[in-house]
Amino acid sequence: MDPRGMMLLLGAIVCELIGTNALKATDGFTRLLPTLLVIAGYGSSFYLMSLSLRTIPLGIAYAIWSGLGTAAIAIIGVLVWRERLNIIGVIGIALIIVGVVLLNIFGGGGREA
Repeated sequence: MDPRGMMLLLGAIVCELIGTNALKATDGFTRLLPTLLVIAGYGSSFYLMSLSLRTIPLGIAYAIWSGLGTAAIAIIGVLVWRERLNIIGVIGIALIIVGVVLLNIFGGGGREA
């Protein structure tokens, strides 16, 4: 896969993580700064994701974006928000990460027609 496309995709994931964490902090959109971070985070994420799709196939990009984002948010939830994660959750996160790795190795690197 194209390194520039992957960097854009990783940027999209980081922005999505910022937006999602801010979403938790909005307290139902009653707090202005976290609300603005949600808008900026998700807006930036979708913009960067759209740029990454110039060189990464949609299915692969979305699987990586959603898979790594889901796994990272679950870990951040435990570390930052003190949420609990049981063994089934840990196994699920591990399977997501394995799936993303497999997509990167065997999912094909060409642009969709």
